[in-house]
Amino acid sequence: MNLFKNSWHTLVKTALGILLISALAQQAAFAQFRVEVSGVGLTRIPIVFAQFRDEGLSPQPISKIVGSDLERSGQFRAIGTHELVDETQIPDLAMLRQSGADAFVAGSVAKLANGQFEVRFRLWDVVKSEDLGAESFVVTATDLRLAAHRISDFVYENLIAEKGVFSTRVAYVTKSETAYSLWISDVDGENAQSALNSPEPIISPTWSPDGKSVAYVSFEQRKPVVYVHKIADGTRKIVANFKGSNSAPAWEPNGQSLVVALSQNGFQQLYAINLENGSKKKLFSSLGVDTEPVFSADGDTLFFVSDRSGGPQIYRVTLPNGEPERITFTGAQSMSPAISPDGKYLAFISKADSSHKLNLLEIASRVVTPLTDTMADERPSFSPNGRLIVYATTDGGRKNLMMTTIDGRVKSKLATQTGDMREPHWGPYVEPQ
Repeated sequence: MNLFKNSWHTLVKTALGILLISALAQQAAFAQFRVEVSGVGLTRIPIVFAQFRDEGLSPQPISKIVGSDLERSGQFRAIGTHELVDETQIPDLAMLRQSGADAFVAGSVAKLANGQFEVRFRLWDVVKSEDLGAESFVVTATDLRLAAHRISDFVYENLIAEKGVFSTRVAYVTKSETAYSLWISDVDGENAQSALNSPEPIISPTWSPDGKSVAYVSFEQRKPVVYVHKIADGTRKIVANFKGSNSAPAWEPNGQSLVVALSQNGFQQLYAINLENGSKKKLFSSLGVDTEPVFSADGDTLFFVSDRSGGPQIYRVTLPNGEPERITFTGAQSMSPAISPDGKYLAFISKADSSHKLNLLEIASRVVTPLTDTMADERPSFSPNGRLIVYATTDGGRKNLMMTTIDGRVKSKLATQTGDMREPHWGPYVEPQ
């Protein structure tokens, strides 16, 4: 993708007669993106989008994708669409302020002679009457959704003052009656690309720190074996195929090793496997089952699930020589730990009676907050900025992927596919090529 600064040229005042469309029309425009906002007292930035000029030339609805992204983040509230302004014009900021808007986005789409598309946009701070900048993307048709997500990142970063995550990706697994598939998709579930198909189960896909590979467990050899799969060319290699079970891969933050759960000597224990030479090292020993490892961002702390206290609960240990400490006491069982990038929160699944529910633990205070009212949640994963969590849950009799803000107030369903969707893992930031 070619990313460059757009020059600002024509200054045209819009007519006072231009009005915001009704709230009903705005809801219809975004209904296809399945964004459900719940809760009270939400503080969200009210934002207005102009329908991009000549957007009909694009096979993708750019402005609607941007609006859906920003609503899904929990930080924005789309209040309407401005009709006639593009990125070359000064909008009527006084009228926008009267409508309650704090920000305004306008743009245009042009189809180039070589078949590519140029997407331009500009962001305005309506309250301060400031032009916050403009950018332009020249992309192929297949990258138009990515261009829209990068616009969302620009808006988010300029108004929230932290990195957006809309141009990152999610890995997940689908299960149909006859096959399992590993998918890589945009964070809204759209633009899904199949990375692997198998008649046997695929579980635990986990992104590498550089976003170029995914580790996972495949049963194609009629036993659990850990693979590392390069996304760009589809090549893969076996990392763990020892006697017994090989499962639950977790990347060390430096990307040089995987920690996996191996049962080659009886109880399932955690080992670090060097990806360069294949050597393995046992991290520590217990008389129980240790599994589902996940590292803190600095690599100093490992979180994992163990039944050493009876039922499965989550522990943490400072490497290399710390003593494991139990940190969850919610429900009969706690599993599927995910640590936020800043290390402040642990998302996990607790089992009580027959329900499995997503919870958030604030590690410093040990306060646990339930995030969902569903009963069959699975495998949470944090966004790279720590503001959102993707997870699987049963919805309408089948497994789907959901996204929630960390306060649980804004939820959205990712685009659905045939079969059950499960085992999501949110990819890292990757610099544009």
